[in-house]
Amino acid sequence: MHRAVHILLFNRHGELFLQKRSMSKDEQPGKWDSSAAGHVDSGEDYADCARREIAEELGIIVEQPLQELFKLPASLRTGNEHCMVYRHDFDGPLQLQADEIDDGEWVDAATMDRRVVALDPTLTDAISLIWQRYRGLARTAT
Repeated sequence: MHRAVHILLFNRHGELFLQKRSMSKDEQPGKWDSSAAGHVDSGEDYADCARREIAEELGIIVEQPLQELFKLPASLRTGNEHCMVYRHDFDGPLQLQADEIDDGEWVDAATMDRRVVALDPTLTDAISLIWQRYRGLARTAT
């Protein structure tokens, strides 16, 4: 078990940015995931990790702490990660980290709701769980 952060990035239209994980990733390659995510380094706190990850993966420099949403306990769906989930609003250009991210897309909330409720297999387990919690969706199947 280890610590991780996930960041939900929204634009002014309320759309969520999803990243498509690189096909070279060890776990869930090629699946759509949270906007940015990463492991908390030794001696680092969740908030500092969130600012580091959003800079590394999306090219967004944030001086102030990101908006903390909730924490998820480690489970199989989180990849045995204790996850702190953050939100950030941003409308500028993104610089996707090529070795981590193959693609990105903006998705409106209703579309994301439908994908999660339908158990879309192109989504990572983590983003499905995070979105369920964020939107208060009930899991429809096991």
